[in-house]
Amino acid sequence: MSKSKHLLSSSLGKKLIMSLTGLFLCTFLIVHLAGNLQLFYDDQGKAFNDYAHFMTHFTPIRIVSYLLYASIVIHAIYALLLTIHNRKARPVSYAVYRGSENSAWSSRNMGILGTVLLVFIVTHMSNFWWKYHNDGVPYIEYRTDLATQETTVTELIGDEYTDYVKYIDNDVEVLKAKDLYKQVQFTFKNWLLVAFYVLAMAALSFHLIHGFKSAFQTLGFDHRKYAPVIRFLGIWLFGVVIPIAFAAMPLYFYFSS
Repeated sequence: MSKSKHLLSSSLGKKLIMSLTGLFLCTFLIVHLAGNLQLFYDDQGKAFNDYAHFMTHFTPIRIVSYLLYASIVIHAIYALLLTIHNRKARPVSYAVYRGSENSAWSSRNMGILGTVLLVFIVTHMSNFWWKYHNDGVPYIEYRTDLATQETTVTELIGDEYTDYVKYIDNDVEVLKAKDLYKQVQFTFKNWLLVAFYVLAMAALSFHLIHGFKSAFQTLGFDHRKYAPVIRFLGIWLFGVVIPIAFAAMPLYFYFSS
């Protein structure tokens, strides 16, 4: 037991925890992106609102969401602990830092990048997660004719609409749900917020390019057989595709109307 405690409190132990929580967060990014891509559907938010309810009410996903919140907190805390440990280990900076020539900019600025992302997470959750869970978004009704697939939309006003309802009424599919899609539309009309989201996605890109590769190195997957695949995924999937896709969402809503 003492050996386990010593490992977790050591620099290597902290890096292991950082790696595991970081890779878990990378997995979440893929799932989150897949769901949020429904924002681009031309259905007045029906698919996205349906997805939002499923993600917040399906019990297994709700359990995973608590693990997600814990991972974010643990990842941030251990990043701070590692930074403090490294500074204590070398309290006086070298007069000339020659390592910068051989190290990536992102690896030397992970603290700054992480801070930007932490501010982004708090901002993002206050705009969407908090308002969704505390009746800060309106309700909407979709009525889809199953024969023609035509959908009519009505904004619901009144305290009597407080839950998600989906049923069939005379060959018409009726869906009443919280309109998180409208909240997204409203939020991304603020150009300062859109600019901050794009900046945060740039920070995410640099953070993941270095962090994804470093996590596998810490876990021992640094063999030349795996390194090219890990490097490819870190740069192109997590460093390019995912951040650009997330950044496209606020830009799409800002310029769409």
